[in-house]
Amino acid sequence: MDVHRARFVPYPISAISALAFSRTSDSGYTGALPALRLAIGRANGDIEIWNPLKGQWVQETVCSGDGKSIDGLAWTQDPDEADSEGNVLPGQQRLFSIASSPAVIEWDLARSEPKRRSTGNFSEVWCFAAQPRWKTSKNVQDEPRSQDMVAGCGDGTLVLLSTADNDLQFKRFLARVAGKRARCMCITYQNRDVVVAGFADSMIRIYDTRNNSQVRQMSLGVGLPGAPKNAFVWTIKVLPNGDIVSGDSNGEVRIWDGRNHSLVQRLTGHDNDCLDLVTSADGHTILSGSIDGRMSIYRQTLGEGGRRSWAKHGHRRAHSGEVKAMAAFDTKNGLSVVVSGGSDAAPVLTPLREYGKENSRSLSSLPQDPKVVGASRARLIASWWEKEISIWRIARQSAIDDVSQPQKPRKLVAKLSLDVEQAIRSVSISADGKLLAAATASEIKVFQLRRRTDSDGLAVRKIHAPQEFISLGARLLSFSADAKWLAAVTTDSEVHIARFTTDPEQPKQLRCLPHTIELDRRHSKRAPSTFHECDRTLVRLAFASDSSVLVAGDISGYLDSWVLEGHEDLTATAVDMTKHDSDKASSNDGSDGESDSSDDADDALVIFYGQHWTDNPAGHLLPKLDSAPLVLTFRPTVPTAQTLTNGNPGVHSTRHNPHAHSHALPTGEHRLWVMTARHEMYEFDVLAGRLSDWSRRNPTAALPAEFRQIKDRVMDAVWDVVSQRQRLWLYGTSWVFMLDVGGDLMDAESVALTRKRRRKAKNGDGGDRSAKRHQLSSGAGDRVESERSIGPRSLTRTENGQRANIDLTHSEQNADEDDDVEADSDLPALAIMEQRLERRSCTTRSRHQGTAQVVVHVQVPAYIGHGANGGRYDTGGGSNARGGYCGEAALIAIAHHELRM
Repeated sequence: MDVHRARFVPYPISAISALAFSRTSDSGYTGALPALRLAIGRANGDIEIWNPLKGQWVQETVCSGDGKSIDGLAWTQDPDEADSEGNVLPGQQRLFSIASSPAVIEWDLARSEPKRRSTGNFSEVWCFAAQPRWKTSKNVQDEPRSQDMVAGCGDGTLVLLSTADNDLQFKRFLARVAGKRARCMCITYQNRDVVVAGFADSMIRIYDTRNNSQVRQMSLGVGLPGAPKNAFVWTIKVLPNGDIVSGDSNGEVRIWDGRNHSLVQRLTGHDNDCLDLVTSADGHTILSGSIDGRMSIYRQTLGEGGRRSWAKHGHRRAHSGEVKAMAAFDTKNGLSVVVSGGSDAAPVLTPLREYGKENSRSLSSLPQDPKVVGASRARLIASWWEKEISIWRIARQSAIDDVSQPQKPRKLVAKLSLDVEQAIRSVSISADGKLLAAATASEIKVFQLRRRTDSDGLAVRKIHAPQEFISLGARLLSFSADAKWLAAVTTDSEVHIARFTTDPEQPKQLRCLPHTIELDRRHSKRAPSTFHECDRTLVRLAFASDSSVLVAGDISGYLDSWVLEGHEDLTATAVDMTKHDSDKASSNDGSDGESDSSDDADDALVIFYGQHWTDNPAGHLLPKLDSAPLVLTFRPTVPTAQTLTNGNPGVHSTRHNPHAHSHALPTGEHRLWVMTARHEMYEFDVLAGRLSDWSRRNPTAALPAEFRQIKDRVMDAVWDVVSQRQRLWLYGTSWVFMLDVGGDLMDAESVALTRKRRRKAKNGDGGDRSAKRHQLSSGAGDRVESERSIGPRSLTRTENGQRANIDLTHSEQNADEDDDVEADSDLPALAIMEQRLERRSCTTRSRHQGTAQVVVHVQVPAYIGHGANGGRYDTGGGSNARGGYCGEAALIAIAHHELRM
């Protein structure tokens, strides 16, 4: 199997400009803790929503913006409510942003798009903050109150906004500061009634929101020599005891007394501007970030006479560019981490409570859903960005190596620039490369691709689909394996299906049938959640290999499944609409005819060539997953021949049954392989509604230890099924791993032993020491080892439990040579590839055997390959190794030919 590192596909990543946790700690909550999310705002206007998952960190969704940089993010939570039965319903968490405009924007997390904008006539908003959540008093019974928001504007105006009644309204002006340098640079709440704001005139001003009065103002003094006269107050925070912490353009961190507002201490933390800072939940630790990419940590110590003072504990360079935004979440027995971001686009996790005891870790700057898809049988790659789609053809290995007529390894065969108002959210291409669909949040476009006779390029023709289907818009698109069905998931997480067939008048052209259908989802009873609006957001779609079963998974872990009834009969009517069989008897019960006719559209049963999509009868038996599915893929099966009745599988209408159709369900096993966000592995027999026999013998504990140590989450999977061999290739943004699923991954005794060790580690009874340390992790990197071995780099190959070392040492002079390495080189083949990839500052993990068909995104820090049954090649560097930054997305294209090494 070939692994192509395709750097030719552009992916212009964007800098991080804002960060915010939905809550900063677990303190202050009496009941169940609300769900935790991290919002990452980028310079291109996108907002990424991440789920920490107790340190496993998975990107759940991306909210597409309008191209304006996200300058600030803030979360609020509505007051709790009680239902008719007296049960407490937790208030919903809401996300707000500012983006270089005179408005505060609220986001619809379920639809991943802006929901509403604030009202009011004020200037451009530079900063804003949410009021602390209302805490009920034991002595005073008062109704819960919503959280207001305060915004600081470019003209020195402070504005109060109300979020009551699930709305966002202008409340009143709080203050207005006159002067040329009156711009409000940062703002926060000291408590629910006091606001602290920093300005560009070296002043920090404190206001009481109850009477709109200024309580006090504090001056930073003049700037450093050679700098502007007035120092900018870039950031300001409040400690739990009420003290105020500020960071300014002088690179200083200042501590102010929260009661008398006097300067307590002045810390020189940076040589350049201090752009942002965060504090721990107990108020004894501060971390600051500067424009030179350094992060400094300060701790409060107890001195002589019981006097507390602050001292700089250390610093480190966390980013190659500036540290523009920081956010912290701190708990005593769980996550305690600082997330920072800047122009280098990758979020960096720094331990807060365990600073110095754990390593830092970088999250991927690439999206969880790759912006590239592949047509396996046509050897096409389609990638997209903003409003453009590029289609490439990958040449076969034999054609590339042909000395007489060598071909380029790739060729751009088509480029589409869509006439749409919004950015493209999803693209799907059929396996045969004849159909391509693209969707924005408001429309869907479908195209037919045909190879030109006069060149190697592609001719593109737009296919007209029903207007009600086109205007839906979609967040997910997927073609079936036979390219006859297109499934679209709308922004409201509704599933719609369109049918494609050849045009009888022009057989070379494809057309969409004039009717589409919506598939009903099961409304399972769900526990109250602070994110219940987006818990049912669908994130994955999967068609079976015979295109007769469709499965969708949502964020909360529920699976919806549908099956295709009947047999295809191309001699039957293309689209036949009738009422459900169960409703035929009730249609003649003497009820009002008008009401019957009004419900015809809802009750209509749409039959395409004798086939109809319906709920999976065993779908209710499928269990809820532990977390959101990241991989939904059906194990490929060999199609079986249909048993024809009188030479025709269709059921034709008669005088007594004018709308007859077959109710036959798909036959055979349809095994769905699932990998969740927690890297839990399942395989379901969808039509039986239970775990498959293979999954019962191979639970998650059977996964190789090397796979369980991978921190980056899986993005998708590829099947490699040839003859008796069944392999599954899993890949993420930084790795590729192969599982031999044709047999058992581990014997029953080993699985039982692994389960026992994991259970002991979870309960704290000993067991696997690495598992225990991982459980106690603060959410950043692994524990710092006391001793590190320094020596020549080596290649470690682990397969079937046997380890072998291969020396990869080579002279430094080879590092600057060309990418071309002589075929008769003395270096091992894997070392040659490692040498090539290392010189490009972005390396790759892979194993090169077998055949498969896929195109995947990857940005990788170390080269690792994997052999049969989870065997693995590792070039060293450890799980905390950080590779060079790659400015454009790296790709791996797994194609149909063998890689000669």
